[in-house]
Amino acid sequence: MSNNRKAVCVVGWPAGHSRSPLIHQYWMKKHGVDAEYRKEAIPPEQFADFITHLRERGYVGCNVTVPHKQAAMELTVADDRAKAVGAANTLWFDGDKLRSTNTDVEGFLANLDQMTPGWDRGLESAVVLGAGGGARAVVYALIQREVQRIHIVNRSPERAEGLRARFGSRVNVAQWGEMTGLLGGAGLLVNTTSLGMVGQPQIDINLRCPMSMVVADLVYVPLETKLLAAARDKGLRVADGLGMLLHQAVRGFELWFGVKPEVTPDLRKLIEEDLAPHAEPKPAAPVKTTKPRAPKKTRG
Repeated sequence: MSNNRKAVCVVGWPAGHSRSPLIHQYWMKKHGVDAEYRKEAIPPEQFADFITHLRERGYVGCNVTVPHKQAAMELTVADDRAKAVGAANTLWFDGDKLRSTNTDVEGFLANLDQMTPGWDRGLESAVVLGAGGGARAVVYALIQREVQRIHIVNRSPERAEGLRARFGSRVNVAQWGEMTGLLGGAGLLVNTTSLGMVGQPQIDINLRCPMSMVVADLVYVPLETKLLAAARDKGLRVADGLGMLLHQAVRGFELWFGVKPEVTPDLRKLIEEDLAPHAEPKPAAPVKTTKPRAPKKTRG
């Protein structure tokens, strides 16, 4: 690698599952950017040293994935978005300062804007499944779009209460048994848990809701979860997790290389083909909404 060639990476533990290299390498080739994108598997006890010496390691910035997102925020100059969500996933140098943000927020919004245009027009009530890092990003995003009532449904009421403490009176903590009633007045349902992911239990929800309701799922393996399939069968508009994954990568590329890339059908097809071997569903017991069973977070 030449001295002038830029390098970026994704840092996680593990890091092998990340599709970020494929996404950014596609854009590098498309825009003629002479750079390299690597994977760095860094255990938690070594993360602070790695980030502190990021520039000395030859990097102009990085993506951060689990379990390092909170530590990344604390070790950098975090913007208001990262502070609000409590996690950072994109780092870049601004002079001598290593700054950070959380691009899951804009990835979530941009994906909905692209796949379900007008989804937020007149939207007053949304239901969010889960209370982890993905849920925090989604709630923050919905508040930015001025959604007035955001119902958090989670196994642990304490974690859901944490979101209400963080984001204020627009957030309402609800039980799984209240789902049907909540969906009857909602314009958006978002799954931020790992339920529905390959190898995880499925979500079994009675989608008794307005035909105008949009269903979004942050899970992207498989591309179409049981929740999204049920929504499509009912004629509802849906937004899958792959779109959010692609859109959240846009800002990092722009910050590092000064070029704003686009999420195109060709890029989506590339990642779909990479995901296909991992997307075979495995049998798992359904999670009933009448039982307060445990949705796990999918991001954070």
